[in-house]
Amino acid sequence: MTSYVENETGQAFSFDEKSLLDRVAEAVLDIENCPYEAAVNLLITDDAGIREYNKNYRDIDSETDVLSFPNLEFETPGDFSGVEERVADCFDPDSGELVLGDIILNVTRVKEQAAAYGHSELREYAFLIAHSLYHLCGYDHMEPEEAALMEKKQEAVLQALSITRF
Repeated sequence: MTSYVENETGQAFSFDEKSLLDRVAEAVLDIENCPYEAAVNLLITDDAGIREYNKNYRDIDSETDVLSFPNLEFETPGDFSGVEERVADCFDPDSGELVLGDIILNVTRVKEQAAAYGHSELREYAFLIAHSLYHLCGYDHMEPEEAALMEKKQEAVLQALSITRF
């Protein structure tokens, strides 16, 4: 697993953002039986930054907690079987890794939501990273059944990593 993390806010967490991203990503990819080494990019921003990205890329003029920009299109969520047919689009030519996509995380929301839910910033960060990684693996939550499946998968990852709410 290769990850690239850029924090444009100057705000820090009490944990190593890259290490936790890597742990969560590896757990998601193991659970999803991804047969490839993978890469993901993470940009940590704030309310103003994520609002600008949301407006520019999604035409939604508001803040959110996390944005996901998948590099892959899946016929079936979590089914990596077709990606080899699109090597030039899906794999880094230098490393050979599967490029999953980009995550933009709002540090302000991580801190606010952790306080609101009564758990640690580490837990909220890990939850949002897992959530976004499932989007990068083709999952969505537009329909109630999809939302329930995604929630179940996110919780399974956090349980496997012993990252609990309290």
